Formats: sequence, C-alpha cells, structure tokens
Amino acid sequence: MTKIGVILGSTRPGRRGASVARWVMDIAEQRADAEFELIDLADYPLPHLDEPLPPSMGQYQNAHTQQWAARIEQYDGFIIVTPEYNHSTSGVLKNAIDYLYAEWNNKAVGFVSYGAVGGARAAEHLRLIAGELQMADVRTQVALSMFTDFVDFVDLVPGDYQVQALDRLINEVIAWSSALAPLRTASA
Repeated sequence: MTKIGVILGSTRPGRRGASVARWVMDIAEQRADAEFELIDLADYPLPHLDEPLPPSMGQYQNAHTQQWAARIEQYDGFIIVTPEYNHSTSGVLKNAIDYLYAEWNNKAVGFVSYGAVGGARAAEHLRLIAGELQMADVRTQVALSMFTDFVDFVDLVPGDYQVQALDRLINEVIAWSSALAPLRTASA
C-alpha cells in the first residue's frame, strides 16, 4: 500500500501547524487507499546542516542524519504542512529538507500552507526545492488563510471548499506516488 508522510513543518511554540496537520490527518485517515503517518519536525531536532559531505553523496556521518534519512526513506510521497514566514517557508523545514537527497527522489509531494495570504509564497518556494530533489509536486494546493480559515487567528475552521481541495490534493499525491513507484524501484 502507498505510504504517505504528512510533514509538520513548524516547531514554533504555539504553532498553528499542529492543528492544520491534525486536520490533514483526520481527513486522510478516513481513506483506505493509502497509509498516512504524521512526521513532526519537533521530534527531529536537527541542528543547522552539519554534514561534511553534500547530501547527494548519501554518505551521512551523523546519527541524527541517519535517523532522519531512515524515516523519510520509507515513504512513497509526502504532504507538507508549511507556515509562511517572511514570504517563504520555515527555516526548520528547509533545513530538514536540505539534510537529504536520494530519500526525496522520485516521490510525490503536495502542500498544505497557511498564513496571511494562505502561505502561497511558502508553497511556491517549496515547489522550486522539490524540483531540484527530483520530486513531483502536485497541482492542487490547500492554502489556508489566517483571516478566513481560522477563528481569531487561532482555531482552525476550514470551509467546505478547503476539505474538497484537500481531498483532491490527497488523490493527486497518491496517484503520482504510485506512478513514480517504478522509478523508485529502479534507483534502489
């Protein structure tokens, strides 16, 4: 069965991403066509990239990198939940992505973003990064506005159209993850 990791891309105290990731998981877990697991970056306190060799060489020296690589390697695709900070994604998410290379290759990725303008700019930056990592980013994006999808900027209450968008995003991530399976097998 296709295995999708839902990456919670914020470790900030009081983060809104926890409720967003829980919402994604609640919708995803109702499905029977894939397995979904939450990957909380707070559980992987990676220092700023400290590997002596480029990740593309795959010769990870540090135990924390090896642990992170083992976690990411097991998935066929990802849904990344990202905040938007200063017109981009969070530093902790970018750092976690930068640690690895082959573990991301030939996998699908979709973005659920949140912020004042729905986190659109964070997702656009992540699309550029995904291309370099040989990931297939899906077209549908869920962009949650702090003004319309949260009550008092705190409590997540997404509209029905957001639920429909999330369902489309999940469909696309599963389809692309399955389509890329032969490439993952060939590179293994």
